[in-house]
Amino acid sequence: MAREVSSISRVGTSEPFELQVARGQVAYHESVYKFGNNAVVGNSTETIWQQGGLYSYLSAASVLKVSSSSANDTSAGTGARTVELFGLDSDYNEINEVVTLNGQTAVNSTQSYLRINRMIVRSAGSGGSNAGIIYAGTGTVTAGVPANIYATINGDGTNQTLMALWTVPAGYTAYLMQYDVSNGTTSNTPAVCKMTLVARPFGEVFQSKDVKSLTTGMHIENTLVVPVKFAEKTDIEVRAVSSSASVTFDISAAFEIIYIKNGDTL
Repeated sequence: MAREVSSISRVGTSEPFELQVARGQVAYHESVYKFGNNAVVGNSTETIWQQGGLYSYLSAASVLKVSSSSANDTSAGTGARTVELFGLDSDYNEINEVVTLNGQTAVNSTQSYLRINRMIVRSAGSGGSNAGIIYAGTGTVTAGVPANIYATINGDGTNQTLMALWTVPAGYTAYLMQYDVSNGTTSNTPAVCKMTLVARPFGEVFQSKDVKSLTTGMHIENTLVVPVKFAEKTDIEVRAVSSSASVTFDISAAFEIIYIKNGDTL
């Protein structure tokens, strides 16, 4: 069994704090990098996730139905065979599990999720990725598509959700370290894309935390000298809207967070 190489900080020299957190060498500190894409944002506000539209959150912890739009995403198929779900339970504690797919027939998660933060393809057949769109949702499933959708993996080879949203687990405080946005459009019509970082503290409503206005083909990388603090159970997401009804934008967004266990829970 391979032994982990010791950090240089353990032998009297220094190394970046963020690297030590990523290596699991700083107790009670965790990191997360969330990123998403929405290829068709028009003049109605949408969350940056591949399903499109404004994201709707689960109101109660629920068993999720995991399915695909393709019959090839199954345990012995050429597409995706297993996916891993990452989210929060009814008490906002982190949970995860691996689900074996059964094509367009929904497979129930073994745990109940109040939030689904990410979904990743863990194994696949000869195609190397999911053949259809993989969904995690609730309600009636028709041709592999649930009535209420909370996470998707498109069949574009990414093999994971592209969702620029995340919820702070219970017992932790999150610190936003960096926030990146970019956009593009094929239209020659002048338009502005307004992108907003929003957060909803537990029991409150969504509030704007940062607003950026971009014309086409722009990329902004915002490293925060003083990180933005978010309390436990806060929902965080990136939203966007076009200034023109005739211009749609392809938008990507990402944010880096370090979240630290609260002192009274140590």
